[in-house]
Amino acid sequence: MNKRTFALLAGFGATLIYGLNFTIAKSVMPEHIKPFGFILLRVIGASVLFWITSLFYKEEKVHTSDWPRFVAVSVFGMAANMLSFFKGLDMTTPINGAVIMTSSPILVLILSVLIIKEKITWTKSLGVFTGLVGALILILYGAGTNEHATNITVGNFLIFINATCYGLYLILAKPLTKKYHTFTILKWAFLIGIVINLPFTITEFSEVGWTTLPLKAILAMIFVVAGSTYLTYLLNVFALNQLKASTLSAFIYLQPFIATVFAVAVGSDTLSLIKIAAALMIFVGVYLVTKRVKTSK
Repeated sequence: MNKRTFALLAGFGATLIYGLNFTIAKSVMPEHIKPFGFILLRVIGASVLFWITSLFYKEEKVHTSDWPRFVAVSVFGMAANMLSFFKGLDMTTPINGAVIMTSSPILVLILSVLIIKEKITWTKSLGVFTGLVGALILILYGAGTNEHATNITVGNFLIFINATCYGLYLILAKPLTKKYHTFTILKWAFLIGIVINLPFTITEFSEVGWTTLPLKAILAMIFVVAGSTYLTYLLNVFALNQLKASTLSAFIYLQPFIATVFAVAVGSDTLSLIKIAAALMIFVGVYLVTKRVKTSK
């Protein structure tokens, strides 16, 4: 097996984990652990794993001038986006969450235009409009009823906030990737994330009955920490070493499909025409935004 094939498998593996995460994470909330408590568990667990892994790489000193950016990366990447994602997922359905998350490339483009003044074409503008309309339809009209969701409309909106924060995280983190090793960025970002999240999450974290957790809940928590947090970063890092970023980003289209199949299979969600129509609009929007424009030679 050559490196490119293995990289493609790594990219698919990360996407598969992300797709399963929507249903698996929701399966233990809020019965065994509440959303904010889950966040503290996630950042502590991932931080420990990244610090252990970093021991096998050369130590890098972070320049004083870069610490504010590290803090900003942690605020949007390890705090705001996680808090809104898990709280939103607790209130909405796995399929809704997965579909709305695919709007991330659209939000990244909008933020890039606003923050770093990136130029936008008419094609990309159409993609932004189409994708945002699809997301808005899903947020406002894709609620329906679901015994596993408490407030789908608010939950959908929080997932959208999560996708926005994740877009800011990508933009803020990009300059750091040119100066530091991936594990240097992640170990410090997650460590700072513990401090930032602590005031918001410690109450729900302390309410967990750790000694009485059933095996199913423990396995789900391990999956979220070691799988959808730590392992996905490792798989994506390896894949990026062999593939173009545009190639790897295409895997995001698989997330709703995997999430939908798994959620419907285990009975945690159902499909509807509104969900399908909104998903198609978002997919078309993302395609137009990420489509490469050919330039004349």
